[in-house]
Amino acid sequence: MNINIPPTKKFDTKALLSTLWIVVMINMLKADILSLFIPGAADEVARTAASAGASIPQLMLAGAVMGQIGIAMIVLSRVLKYGLNRWINILAAIITMAYIWGGMASYPHYLFIASVETLCLLLIIWFAWKWHNV
Repeated sequence: MNINIPPTKKFDTKALLSTLWIVVMINMLKADILSLFIPGAADEVARTAASAGASIPQLMLAGAVMGQIGIAMIVLSRVLKYGLNRWINILAAIITMAYIWGGMASYPHYLFIASVETLCLLLIIWFAWKWHNV
């Protein structure tokens, strides 16, 4: 019996990186949405702002800026040229991981989602690092 299995197609690294950023962003949104249902979550934000020496609007602005990094990477992963694309993906993934774990909450849903996000970000770093221009 002769079975012809076609060779595996090489995946498009740009599309893969962009898709991983989409997964990260959806998970970040999901963690934030679920956190809204925790009683006292708004008070915790106020305490975090006070301990960081920032106002709540300043803390929210920092969160908005950090969120925009991932959103921008969805597009940038597809349009940037090879060399810059690799390094921007690696740098953005490291910054995003620091943001996720630096602002960490100890809620079980957050820890789970942050772990999924981290896995995706590590994959982004791995694929960007191993990416060779053809």
